[in-house]
Amino acid sequence: MNAFFLRLAPAALLCSLLATALHHTAWAQSKTVLRISSPAVPQDWHARMWTVFKESLDASAPGEFDVQIYLNSSLFKQAAEPAAMARGNLELSTVSAADLSRQVPFFSVFTAGYVLRDVPHQQKVFNGPIGEDGFKQVSERMGIKVLATAYLGTRQLVLREPRSVKTPVDLKGIKLRMPASKEWLFLGESLGATATPLSFGEVYMGLKTGTIDAQDNPLPTVRAARFYEVSRQVVLTGHLVDALFIAISQKTWDSLKPAQQAKVQQAAQAAARYNNDNRLQEETQILDFLKQQGLSISTPDVAAFRQQVTGAYKASDISKSWPPGLLERIQAVR
Repeated sequence: MNAFFLRLAPAALLCSLLATALHHTAWAQSKTVLRISSPAVPQDWHARMWTVFKESLDASAPGEFDVQIYLNSSLFKQAAEPAAMARGNLELSTVSAADLSRQVPFFSVFTAGYVLRDVPHQQKVFNGPIGEDGFKQVSERMGIKVLATAYLGTRQLVLREPRSVKTPVDLKGIKLRMPASKEWLFLGESLGATATPLSFGEVYMGLKTGTIDAQDNPLPTVRAARFYEVSRQVVLTGHLVDALFIAISQKTWDSLKPAQQAKVQQAAQAAARYNNDNRLQEETQILDFLKQQGLSISTPDVAAFRQQVTGAYKASDISKSWPPGLLERIQAVR
C-alpha cells in the first residue's frame, strides 16, 4: 500500500506543479501589457518619469498591468512611435508638437517662437480648452490619445564669444546653428541671426572651430553635450518653451475599462508632474553651474525679440496652416 502511494507521489507532484504554472501563466496573460518606447537615455527625466508611471499604476491597479519600459529607442526608432501607436503595435510613447503637426496643423503653432511665455503658461494652455480641442483632433486623425503634457525645456542662445545682445539687431551676422528643417531655420532667421543647418553631433566641433558662432538648446542639453567647454555666453532669450506629450494608442485606450482608463490617466499625470518639477529645478541649478564654468549669463530685451519673431511668423506661409484665432486664444491665457 505504501509502495503504491509512493509511486503515485511523483505524478501527483508533477500535476500540482503543472497546475501552479498554468495558474501563473493565466494570471500573467490576464494582465494588460503596456509597452513604452522612448528615445530618452536612462538618466534623463523623460526616461525616469516612466518609472513613476509604472510605480503609480502598480500601486493603483495591482496585478492589472504589465508595464514594460524600453529606452534608447530600443523598441522603435524615434519618430516611428506615432505610426506604431496608430496601428496598435505600440501602447505608449511621447510625441512632440512637430510630430503632431504633420497630421494636425493645429499643433504647428506650438513649433513657432514666443507662442508660449513660460512653463505655467504652457501647462495652462495644454491642460485647458485649447489643449482639449487639439488633443481631440489628434485622437480622431492619428489614432493616439494624449494623456499629459511634460515640459521638455526652454531653448536659449549660447554664444561662442561674448557680445552685447539686447535686441535681434545685435545678432546680425551671427551664424546660429539650427536643425536642418525649414521650420527650424525660419526660427533662427526670425531671431535676427544667420541660420546655419548643422547636425547635432557636429555642434561641439562647430563651436570650437568657429564654423558656427552660436547654437540654441535647453540648458540641460548644453551641460549634457558639454557645449559650455566651447562657449562663453548664455543669452536668456527663452524663445521656445517646448513640450513632450505622453500618449497612448487609441486602440489600447478603447480596450480598457473606464476605471482602468482613469488609473492610466492619473499615472501619466503623476509622471508628467515628476518630470516637470525636476526639469525646472535642474534648469535653475544649471545657471549656477554654467557661471562656475566661466560663462556669462545675460538677459536681452525679450519683448523686442518676441515682437520681431511673432511678426515674422504672422507674415510667413507657416502661419497660414494655423486655425484662425488660435494664436490670439493662446496669448489670452493667463
